[in-house]
Parts: sequence; C-alpha cells; structure tokens
Amino acid sequence: MSGTIEAAKPGEMTGGQALVAQLIVEGAKDIFAIPGIQLDWAVDAIRQRSNELRLIVPRHEQATSYMADGYARTTGREAVCMVVPGPGMLNALSGIATAYACNAPVLFIVGQIPSDTIGAHHGMLHEIPDQSGVLKAMTKWHGIAKTPAEIPGLVHEAFVQLRSGTPRPVALEVPPDVLQSAGVVNLLPRAERVRQAPAADAIARAAEAFAKARHPVICAGGGAVASQATAEIQALAERLQAPVVMTEAGRGLIDDRHPLALIGLGGRAVLPHADVVLVAGSRFLDGTATPTDKRDGVTYIYLNTDPNHMGAPRAAGIVLEGDVQEGARALLAAIGAGEAPAATDRIAKVKQWCAQQIEAIRPQHDYVQALRGTMADDDILVSELTQVGYYSNIAFPVYGPHRFITPGYQGTLGYGFNTALGAAHGNPDRRTVSLNGDGGFSWGMQELATLARDQLNLSVVVFVDGKFGNVQRIQRRVFGAEFGTDVASPDFALLGQAYGLPTVVTDSPEGLAEALRNAKQRGGPALIAVKVGEMPSPWALIHPFVPSPVPVPPNPLGDPA
Repeated sequence: MSGTIEAAKPGEMTGGQALVAQLIVEGAKDIFAIPGIQLDWAVDAIRQRSNELRLIVPRHEQATSYMADGYARTTGREAVCMVVPGPGMLNALSGIATAYACNAPVLFIVGQIPSDTIGAHHGMLHEIPDQSGVLKAMTKWHGIAKTPAEIPGLVHEAFVQLRSGTPRPVALEVPPDVLQSAGVVNLLPRAERVRQAPAADAIARAAEAFAKARHPVICAGGGAVASQATAEIQALAERLQAPVVMTEAGRGLIDDRHPLALIGLGGRAVLPHADVVLVAGSRFLDGTATPTDKRDGVTYIYLNTDPNHMGAPRAAGIVLEGDVQEGARALLAAIGAGEAPAATDRIAKVKQWCAQQIEAIRPQHDYVQALRGTMADDDILVSELTQVGYYSNIAFPVYGPHRFITPGYQGTLGYGFNTALGAAHGNPDRRTVSLNGDGGFSWGMQELATLARDQLNLSVVVFVDGKFGNVQRIQRRVFGAEFGTDVASPDFALLGQAYGLPTVVTDSPEGLAEALRNAKQRGGPALIAVKVGEMPSPWALIHPFVPSPVPVPPNPLGDPA
C-alpha cells in the first residue's frame, strides 16, 4: 500500500474497481461501510462510481451490518456492508449473527492485512489470528481474493449463494494489496435467483396426506417470508381452509386481518387438534429446543431449504427439501381443485381468544395501539428487546411481509435502532418506526448523527424507565433481589437538540400517538422519548411453557378423529 503499485492501464482494473464493478452488475445500489486504510482502494472505486453505488457511512462498524440486515429484510433484496479487518470485523459480527438467525441475504466484505503477511503473526495493523476461520463460522459461504482477476468471480459466487438455498450472510475478504493491484478483469453476468423444488415423490405423499386431512394447519416462519411465498401459502391455506400460524419471524407473511391468519398464541388452540401440520420455513422449535408440536398420529410435513430444520428432535414426517414458494406452488398443483369445509367461523373464535389475552396486557396494549393507529399498512416497525417490544412481537398487527422486524432467536439487545436505519435507507417512501428501550438504545445512540445527516423518514421511539427491565424481572423472580439493572440515560430533549433532531418527551400512549402523527406528517427524522414505569409481564402470550391466563377454547377445529 505504499503507492509503488501502478494504477490500472487502459483495459485493466484495480481490485477495488473490479469489486465495485461486479457489485453494480449484481444489482447492488447501496453499501454500508466505514472507510479505513485497508479499504482505501475500494472506497476510491466507490467514489468513481458513486452515481451507481451509494456509500452510506455510519458512526460505528456495528451499525454497518445491522443496517444491511434491516435493508435486506425490509426490501427483500440483498444488502452489502464493508469494514476493515480485525476490530472492524469483530465489531460488525453481532449484526452478521443476527442476519444469520433471521435469513437475511447480506454480503459482508472484510478487509485483510497484506497477502504476504496473513498467518505470519507479525502484528500487522488490525491483525487477528485466523480471521478467515472466524468468518467461515459465522456465514454460509466465504471467499478470499488473491488477485484482482479473481474478484468478479468471487463476488458473483457470493450472490449465487445469496440467491439460492437458505438466504444467509456470506463473506468476502479482500487484502489491501489485491484491492490496489491492477490487471485484466472480466466481469460476469448477474447471478439469477435459483429456487429448488422439492422432490416430486415427496410432494405426492404430502398431497395425499392433505387429501385425507380433516383438520390441517400450516405453521409458517421466517423462511416463508424470505422466500416471498405470501401468495402461494395464502392460496394453499384457502384451498385447504387451514389456519396459518405465523411464528414471530413469520409475522406478516399473511395479513393479520385475513380470516385464516393466526399469531403464535393461536397455535396453542389449533395445533393440539390438527391431524396434518405443514411446517413451512420454520425451525418449529421453541427457545428450549422443544418442538412446537409433537404428537402421535399426526402427519407432519416439513418444507424447508435447510435439512437441519426438518429432523430430530422434531417428530418424523414427510420432508420437502426445497424453497417454500416452489414447494407451496407444487402442493397446490398436486392437490388440485376442490372446496374444503369453511373454517373461518371456527378460526374467528381463536382470534377472539387471542385478542382477549392481548388486550389485557396494559399499558403495552395502549402503546401498541398508538403505534399501529398512526402507521400506514405498509409502514415498517423494527421491534426491540424492551417491554413494549416483547409485547409487539406477538400483538402488533402486521398487514404484509417485510414490515415487522425482530432479532429472531439471536435476541440481540441494542440491534433495533441501527437496523431501523438500514430499513429507512432501503425504503425512503415508507415510514419506519424504531422501537427501543433506554437500555438497548445506548448500544447505538451515536447513530443519531447518521439519522440527522441523512434526514431519514424514521421515527425513533425510546421507552425510558432507567432499567434493564426484563433482567430486573427475572432476578426478582429467581433470586428475590435485583442487581446491576439500573440504566443511566441522558436528557433526551437535550440529546435530540444536540443532533438537531425534532424531539418530543411524553409519558402516555396519547402523547406518543400525537408525536408519531406529527412526525409522519412532517416527514424526516424524529426522536420520541416516552417515560414509563414498570410493566406487567407479557411472557404468557409469547412462550408456550408459560400457561395462558385464559383457558384454551375447546377443540376449535372440531373432532379430528
């Protein structure tokens, strides 16, 4: 990187130029990155083509990967982020872990130390032992470029991986000498999305099971959303008159207002009476690795791109290894035309049972009503690990896919604000609302600078109680005392003023609703702090091992015998 390597000659590209050129061929429009010396030649290549690839620079490497995750999961397109090696990579890995958990197609570009020093342990700037090994453990696919000529093929293969099988992050390392070196480079055509169809004999067995079913149920997860299988799953549900139980990751696959759509809580009422269960794009396990449903005499059909999500400890069943959209489409064709007995009246009773429990949890219910009542159907809510956020995961009405975002099983406290920034960058014509507690918000508070600079169409809501509230509740229940749960928060009015952001401090659902309405009407960024007290636990609604406060309705599907 001393500058002794000559710039590209006519017909040649530097490695940095080849990287940017192939990203543009693959359809990348934005890249979340923080410049650094190992990336200089890549950043300069972005500058040269900044009318085609926008560089978005946050204040911390952690935000690059979270923003890419939010961008990918709300647009349905691949996202790209880039950081320097060593500490830069390590800072960004929490966002990569979240993207992995949530089926987000993110290309993670990571700088390296000079090629001839990798593995030599010379103590180079930003060197860490076996950086490649760390990346391989955290991603679906990994590559490292050794020459500029290799870069287009590696970028292309990264997008092949992102557009086939289970969508998960992939990683590409590019050493600084490779970015700076020049050579003849051949770009490749854009990678197309490849969808694997399940085996025909397995589809036939599943269709036969549905033909005999009296009370089928569909359980849909984040894989169904990632597959963009809304139309196919809804059509299959309507053909079978089967309720669709959506996991937290599957929220929005089917509009919550659809008569067959159920939240996870509703699954407790219908799954015990189902005789055939289609598990579409879901791990079908709770947080203790216990199957969501496992009973003798039930036919389970697993539709997933990942074989690890269709075996033990789940009950044995019919395995449909393939894309959810393709699998649902094949099932529809195999089942053929016909009319099943209408189930909407019976499912309506389950919806009422869910609503009765949801509406009893206050003030969370009132705050969620304030959120939903001020948002358009296609606005985006990014939830967080905070009291209103936990409740929202089950109770916020979601009217379509890519509109409700959680950290999935990774449970990444503090991911929310950064992720919402990425969602807002990817969806400038839709309002994004970021839901935070004052504990987790401090993880990314510095990104208020990014929000102010980019004037994003984003409302940031921070519930302020001065506590890590869930930790406090668990400590009290288990130990009878609390320790280390206090949070020192800033004066949010002054904080917003320091960044030049329109800021409101309130203490009621009505005040929140008014602030959200005004922010949406005004457009651009807003910071809203809501002072709250201790809230009741919502866990009985969320986790099946916590008993429901209201008795489950008796056999809403009828007798499956």
